[in-house]
Amino acid sequence: MRSVDDHLSAVLTGVGPLMSFDQQLLDAHGCLLDEDVTAPVDLPSFDNSAMDGYAVRLADVAEATELLPVSLPVVGDIPAGDPTPRMLGPGMTARIMTGAPVPAGADAVVPVEWTDGGISQVSIRQAPTPGQHIRRLGDDVKVGETILTKGTWLGPTQIGLLAAIGQDRVSVRPRPRVVVISTGSELVEPGSQITAGQVFDANGYTLTAAARDAGAIAYRVGIIGDDAAELKERIEDQLIRADLVITSGGVSKGAYDLVKQVLGELGEVSFDEVAMQPGKPQGYGQIGPDKIPVFALPGNPVSAYVSFEVFVRPVIRRMLALEPLYRPTVTATCTDPLTSGAGIRQYARASLSFASNGDRATAEKASADEPVGTVTPVGGHGSHLMGDLAQANSLIVLPEWTTTVAAGDPVQVMVLERRTRP
Repeated sequence: MRSVDDHLSAVLTGVGPLMSFDQQLLDAHGCLLDEDVTAPVDLPSFDNSAMDGYAVRLADVAEATELLPVSLPVVGDIPAGDPTPRMLGPGMTARIMTGAPVPAGADAVVPVEWTDGGISQVSIRQAPTPGQHIRRLGDDVKVGETILTKGTWLGPTQIGLLAAIGQDRVSVRPRPRVVVISTGSELVEPGSQITAGQVFDANGYTLTAAARDAGAIAYRVGIIGDDAAELKERIEDQLIRADLVITSGGVSKGAYDLVKQVLGELGEVSFDEVAMQPGKPQGYGQIGPDKIPVFALPGNPVSAYVSFEVFVRPVIRRMLALEPLYRPTVTATCTDPLTSGAGIRQYARASLSFASNGDRATAEKASADEPVGTVTPVGGHGSHLMGDLAQANSLIVLPEWTTTVAAGDPVQVMVLERRTRP
C-alpha cells in the first residue's frame, strides 16, 4: 500500500494557485487579494461633522453653560454633500448635518441636543472641546497608506473599504470551482421516498459543504447510477466550469465500480490503496483537455469525509494560495484506550476539549509535545457511522507504528472545527 505522505505529495504535485485576475468588487467577495492596495485618497477626504448640530468657533462658546447659555446668529445651513466652500466668521454659527464639510474657521461642532435647536438664532448651553465632533481629514486612512495586503481574505468590511477609497476593481485569486458527483444506483435524494436497499446521498452534501468550508465555490450536481455512459457525459458536461472534480463511490474492487473505467477514458487517473483507515481506496489524476484535477473518493461517508480532510482540502487551499494548507494539529491527552492496525495511519473521530485556561489560539502556539487538553474517541471504527462523525470536532491521528494507546497517553489531534467544546 501507498503511504499517506506519498499520496499527499502526489496530489499536491503540479497543483498551484489559480491565476489571478481583476474582478468587480462584489465579484471579488470571498476571494484572496493578490496585490497590496494603497489608498489614493485620505479617509475622510475632508473635515466633516460627526453630528447634526452647529459649527462654532471655540472662542465664541467657551463660556456657555446651562445657566448662562450663549446665543449666536445662524448664518446658514450646511447639508451633507454641499460642495460650496464656506467660512465661519467670529460670533457666528452655521447649522451642519452629519457628514457635511466643516466650514473654515470652525473649531468644533455643538450637537443639536446641547442647544434649543434655533434656526435663525441658537442658544448653546454647553461648550465643546477643541475638535469635538469633527472627523478630521485622514483620521481613518492617509493617502499612500497600505490598507490591505496581498493574501487578505476579502470579506464584507474589506470590500467596503475598497469602495470607500474609490476602487471598483481589484486583483484577486479566484475561488476554485469544485464539482461534486455522487455515484451508485443505491443512492436517492434526501426528501425522496426510500425503499429497501436504498440510502440517501449523504456524501454529495458532506463533500460540497466541506469544499465550501475550505474556501471553494462548490456545486453538487446530483447522483449518477451505475451507468458508465451517463457518468461520462455528466463529468464531461461539468469540465467546462470545474477547477476540481470530486466523485464518491465506485473506487473499490466491486463488480459495478464504473468510476475507474470512466475516469480512465477521460484522462490519466491512478487508483491506489493508501495505508490509512478510514479511506484506503483512493483515486487521483487529471482529466479532460485542460487536465482538471479529479479525486475519486470512497463511497462510505466517513471514508469520504476523512479523505477530503487529508487530501482534498490541502489542494483547494493551494489553489487559493492560502496558508496553512493543513488543519492545525495539537497534542492532547487521550481519555480512552485505542487500537490500530500495524502499518496503517488511523484517523479516529474524537471530541477535543481544551484545558480550562486555554483555547484554540493558544493551542496552536503550544509546544508540539505539550498537551493542550483532553480528547475522547467518538464511536467505533465503522466507516458508515455518520452519527458519530457529526459529534466529532477532531480526528485523533495514530501513526503507522502505533498499534495501541492507553488512557492518559498523549496523542496527535487534527482540529476540524473553528470552535471546540469547552
